[in-house]
Amino acid sequence: MYKSKEEQNLVYVTGDTHGDYDRFNDPFLKKLEEEDTLIICGDFGFIWDGSPQEEAVLKKLSQKKYTIAFVDGCHENFDLLERKYPLNRWKGGIIRQIAPNIVHLQRGEIYTIEGEKYFTFGGGHSQDIEYRKDTGNWWKQEHPTHREIRHAIYKLHENDSKVDYIITHEPPASLNDCLGVDVQQRLEIHTFFEDIIKECEYKKWFFGKCHMDRFIPLKYYALFEEILPVETHKKRGVFRR
Repeated sequence: MYKSKEEQNLVYVTGDTHGDYDRFNDPFLKKLEEEDTLIICGDFGFIWDGSPQEEAVLKKLSQKKYTIAFVDGCHENFDLLERKYPLNRWKGGIIRQIAPNIVHLQRGEIYTIEGEKYFTFGGGHSQDIEYRKDTGNWWKQEHPTHREIRHAIYKLHENDSKVDYIITHEPPASLNDCLGVDVQQRLEIHTFFEDIIKECEYKKWFFGKCHMDRFIPLKYYALFEEILPVETHKKRGVFRR
């Protein structure tokens, strides 16, 4: 059945949740309706140790009436993600199915949500990598591989290098001065993101990691606690802590 713009389900984006269930208790999220989507820009953090307590929290999240979709960040248990949760298809792309309403958006995929295209690419580089290696809770899969980047390039070319929105965990390195952060290690992903800026057409680019909420004209949004609609003319509200 055709829906007018006023009737369409809405898509919101927020930053790293780091396994903090309180982020989902906020009254604002109660406004989200069935088939709305909340996208998290990495460091979802609810798939970490596979404990009964964690399973109980995931069950509570699975009872939300909206869809929770996340790209991976630098603080995920990739071994558990890959071992426990199967690959599936969703909105035209590949995902890992965590629960009926919770999906892990894969690197280099393009999803069509409410008629608009979302390019997603998770992963990055942990600033606390040495400490986490020592404690045994760091996974090498956080670093995107050359194969994943090649796949992403193929998918973008398949779509004529045009998407509506880009969702990543890492910010483009060229924004570091604007963000006041420093990339301690340049990875292939940073070169790839600069190529996207030069070669692709998109409306907005949302990313997490930096633990700040900031708009960088004309297209870039650093997100942490703020929850933004991808398009302000469709919003039911905007929440800022």
